[in-house]
Amino acid sequence: MRPGENIGVFDSGYGGLTILKEIVRVLPQYNYIYLGDNARAPYGTRSFEMVYRYTGEAVKKLFELGCRLVILACNTASAKALRTIQQVDLPEWDPEKRVLGVIRPSVEALGQYSRNGHVGILATRGTVNSLSYPMELEKLYGKQRFKITQLACPMWVPLVENNELEGEGTIYFIRKYVQELLTADPKIDTVVLACTHYPLLRPLIVRCMPPQVQVIGQGDIVADSLGDYLKRHPELEERLGTEGRVTYYTTDEAEWFERMGGIFMGEKIKCTRLVI
Repeated sequence: MRPGENIGVFDSGYGGLTILKEIVRVLPQYNYIYLGDNARAPYGTRSFEMVYRYTGEAVKKLFELGCRLVILACNTASAKALRTIQQVDLPEWDPEKRVLGVIRPSVEALGQYSRNGHVGILATRGTVNSLSYPMELEKLYGKQRFKITQLACPMWVPLVENNELEGEGTIYFIRKYVQELLTADPKIDTVVLACTHYPLLRPLIVRCMPPQVQVIGQGDIVADSLGDYLKRHPELEERLGTEGRVTYYTTDEAEWFERMGGIFMGEKIKCTRLVI
């Protein structure tokens, strides 16, 4: 074990914990700091300007807390803020630090999953309106490789955050959005859960999908991508602490975060409230 800097994981609330959980499973040796901006969540309905401002404030706080690398484990933040932070802010803040998102790794992985190129994206309205997934897919694969159908699922995040992970009401709203997506393109063979809350609903989503449709979460994809990134950047990796420590912060009530965070992580956690 070596003391050193941390990997930061940021989300507007609890959803990024599904990313953190997989990252810790795949790369348990590093030290992590999770920050949930619960006091200002949700981000999905906010403007580009507000998401960029809030995300930038959170990234700077994680840098202050000793993070060398920050993962934006939030599709909305990745869609609306990542590029500007990487290209404009980091050269001024600290050009040796890094900020990564979840959209690019997910897009790169699609080439391995979809057989016919018909892909569904289930996400928040903010991520859908940003067009980040279609644009990234076009940049990586060209215009002809994929047919993308996006759908916003506004009821799913409230269901998860109220711990309504099963029951007739939950099944109704899952079936509703699944049917709407497949009506828009019946040839879809791969669906991306492009919101970090949605993996908690994955068992019901899979149950409502036709058996030939693959349902992909982002956690394992992002974890594998991070592992590959660290191998390609040993100058960064060697500065990371390897004590296997995970620290949790929220901008809202710590007690409530501990309760909800335990559901996402599948274990009890301790959290501290801080002000950004």
